[in-house]
Parts: sequence; structure tokens; C-alpha cells
Amino acid sequence: MNPTPSNGQGPRPPETPPTLTRRFSPLTRRILAVNLLAPALLVAGLFYLGEYRNNLIATELSALRTHAEIFAVALGETAVSDAGQQLLPDLASQIVRRLAFTAETRARLFAFDGELVADSRILLEPGGEVEEQTLPPPMSEEEKQSTLTSVFRALDRAYMWLPGVEEYPAYHEEVEQYAGDYREVMGAMRGETWVARRSMPDGSLILSVAMPVTRYKQTLGALMLSKSSAEIDAALFEVRLDILRVFAFTLVITVLVSFYLAGTIARPIRILARAADRVRKGRHRQHTIPGMRGRSDEIGELAGALNDMTEALWERMDAIEAFAADVSHEIKNPLTSLKSAVETAARLKDPEQQRKLMAVIQEDVERLDRLISDISDASRLDAELSRAEIAPADVGRMIATLADIHSHTAQDGAPELIVDVDNGLMVNGIENRLVQVFRNLITNAISFSPSHDASIRLSAHQDGGMIIAYVQDQGPGIPQGKELDIFNRFYTERPETEHFGRHSGLGLSISKEIVEAHGGTITAETVRSDHGQALGARFTVCLPAA
Repeated sequence: MNPTPSNGQGPRPPETPPTLTRRFSPLTRRILAVNLLAPALLVAGLFYLGEYRNNLIATELSALRTHAEIFAVALGETAVSDAGQQLLPDLASQIVRRLAFTAETRARLFAFDGELVADSRILLEPGGEVEEQTLPPPMSEEEKQSTLTSVFRALDRAYMWLPGVEEYPAYHEEVEQYAGDYREVMGAMRGETWVARRSMPDGSLILSVAMPVTRYKQTLGALMLSKSSAEIDAALFEVRLDILRVFAFTLVITVLVSFYLAGTIARPIRILARAADRVRKGRHRQHTIPGMRGRSDEIGELAGALNDMTEALWERMDAIEAFAADVSHEIKNPLTSLKSAVETAARLKDPEQQRKLMAVIQEDVERLDRLISDISDASRLDAELSRAEIAPADVGRMIATLADIHSHTAQDGAPELIVDVDNGLMVNGIENRLVQVFRNLITNAISFSPSHDASIRLSAHQDGGMIIAYVQDQGPGIPQGKELDIFNRFYTERPETEHFGRHSGLGLSISKEIVEAHGGTITAETVRSDHGQALGARFTVCLPAA
């Protein structure tokens, strides 16, 4: 029966990662957002077409100024009385209408006293010439595009709110017009050329240029040419319409490409995430990570790495399980011996036999102590190797130091250590763990060396990008076929003269794990003479040079 939490609620089901329940991938949204940025900037350009419009307006005003100069010269030469003191209204009106019709502008001529002399939009007299113009059909193209026009007008109004954009005054025309109604005309009366821009309710502009009409350097009046910005707005409309067409096409292509790109990235990642979740929740190896070996991109590399990581985790779990079984077996042996010795000692009355049993119990306790210490060291080795900081370490100095310690602490009859190492044998690693490796190998060589006149050769040198170190003894060598087995956990192959239980069988296994964690290798072999006689065992450690 499962225990109930103290808050009275039942056990909570395992939470599902939010990425596995989303219908629309956040990665897809990000891809869409990034890819839509360029079309959005294209549409944003509609706001800044105001600068393009200003350039067109400036060009139109320049053309109006040129026409105004021509008109003013023509009026000053032909529409003036013989005395040259005033304008002739009838003649001036005819000239103004004819010139304005040619230039497709509206021309207004004001006398020096401010009265309107001529307006190209006013007929000469009843029954005068009337221009015929065919009206567009009820559903003209302009009406069809009225919605887009309204949108573009709104963009123009929004553009006017931007800082630094000039706002134009509204255009207003009185029924009876005077020179004082237009400041540009008043400026022309003072002998200057003025331009003006005024806005209409529909968003268009009225462009005006006023220029003095002179005769013999005497200002007789002012000529004002006006023109609507309808042609400019039409050209601007076509430009904006082209931008919208390009935007629509770009938008469709961008969305399709974004979904395709998201499908090739987000969908495989989601598949991998779901597979990893199934592996996490599963209790056996029926769930695996799809390899996606057909993909040669980063997604394929990720799938392969996840698959390899899963297999490595399963192998690590198998190793932990086997290690736990070996530990249980190795600890049971001394415990069984202890139990048997304690039960026997309780029944014995002979002090001599009791003393022998107490010696056995003491050896078993020491054996358990060594075994537990080595097991503890082996169990925390992985965590320590993953957390420890890597630093340069001198292999030659390590070996020389260990040999010097041995020479000062060795008992009589101990083997002699012969050191032959080069200088500057630097590797990147954890120095205390590398020292443990060479100490284990030296201790192992000492235990297998003969009692007298024996020597152990320690050598190290650099070969290319590798540091190679040798530990060679003069013992019986390694049993044939056991060169790999001696690195297994709890494997023991000890000399006959050594007391049983002095070693746990984990030293070489720990050494192998440390060396491989540093990217190196450790091997063992028996050195033989030309006649096949065993001359001793040699352990070789290869480590990448710093």
C-alpha cells in the first residue's frame, strides 16, 4: 500500500514536460517571427515613402517656378498698358488662360492693389470656350482602390506624427479672392518669389508658386501658379501598390519556408524529446532513442549523441549492478569467516585455540576494513573525476618522488627502484589520482618481486603526442591469458607467500578507470627472454601529452 502524503492528497502523477503537450511549437513561432522580420521591414517602408513624396513635391515646385518665370515675363512684356503702369485685365486673362492650359496648372494674376485680375478657371464671358471631359464610369478603378487609398492616407497621417515631419496648413479659398488671402502672393508683391504647400481634406496637397510681374523693374502685380499633388499621389500609390504586391508574395513564400524549416527542426526535436521521455519513464530497454542516421546535419548528430548517451547510461547501470553484486559477494566471505570463528570461539576452552581464532577474527576484520575502504574509493571515483579541476602535472616528477619515498621508507631486502625518466613530461590531469595509479603499480610490482637482490625499473619518455611510462618487475609475470582479467574488479592473483586477504582486488581496476578518464590506456604483459622464460611483468601507461 502506497503511503499517503501528510496533506491528505493522493500521490501526484509524474509531470509531463510542457514541450511534449504543446500543439504549436515555440520554435516554430520563433522561426516565423525571425523570417517575417524582413517582410515587416518592407511594409514599414510604406511609412517612410513620405520622404520620396517630398522629393517629388520639390521637383514639382521647381517646375512650377520655371513656368511662373516664363508666365511673368510674358505678362510683363505683353499685358501692360502703353504707359507701363498697370496690367490690362482682358489681355492678361487671355494670356493666363492660354499659358495655364499649356502647363496644365491653375494661374491667378493679382494687381498691385490686391484685386484678382485673371484666373485660369474663370471663363472670359458667357458662351466662352468650354473644355469637354468624359466622366469615368460609376465603378472606376479609383473607386475599386478606395480601400487601399484610405489605408495609404492613414499611413500618411501616421507619418505626419513622426518627429521632424512638417505639417502643412489647410487650403481655403474665398469666393472673392484678394492678394492678402495668400501669403506667397504678398511676398511676390514685395518683389520676391515664394512657394507654399497647403493640405486638402482628402490628404492631397495644393502646391503654389508666386512670382512678381514686373515692367522696367516696377512690380505691377503678382502671378500665382497652383497645382494639385494628384499626379504625385497617383505615382506614390503605384509605388505602394507594388510594395504590397511584393510583400504579399514574400509573405507567402516566407511562411511556407518557415513551416518547412520548422518541420525539419522542431518536429525531429519533438520526436527526440518524446523518445527521451519514454526512456525516462520506462523500466526496461524496450524504448530507445531514434538514431536518425539518414540525417547528416546537427539534428542527426544530436540523435546519435542521445542514443549513445542512453546506451552509455544503460552500460553504467549494468556496471553498477554488477559492482553491487561483486561487493555483496566479497563482503560475505569475511563475514562468513567471522561468524564461523565467533561461534567456534564460544565453544572452545583451550586458550591456545582461542588465541588462534582471535587472530583469524582480527585478519578478517582488517580484510573487511581494507575492502570497505577500497570499495568506497572506487564508488566515489566517478564523481570525483567529473568534479575535479584539470591542471598540468609532471609524470616524471611523480615517478621520481614515489621512488625517493620508497628508498627512504623501504625495509631491508626490499626491491630497488631504478628510475629512468625524461624531464618535462607534462600531462593535463588530476595529479593526486595519477599518483595513485603509479603508487598502485609500484606496490603491485614490489609484492611480486623476489625477496632478495630484486629491482623494479621505472621509466618514462615522450613519443609524439603521448607520454609513455613503464613499471617492470622481476617477478613470475602474468599468467597467460590473464592480461586483461587482472584489471577486473576483485580479481586477485597474489604470490603464494602473501597472506590471503591482504588486497581487495580493486587497485588495478581503479588505476585503469583513472587512466581512461584522462584519455589514456594501461596494459600489462609478461617480459620473456629469447628462450621464452618469464623475466617479470611490465605495465605500460600511455597518457596524452599536455
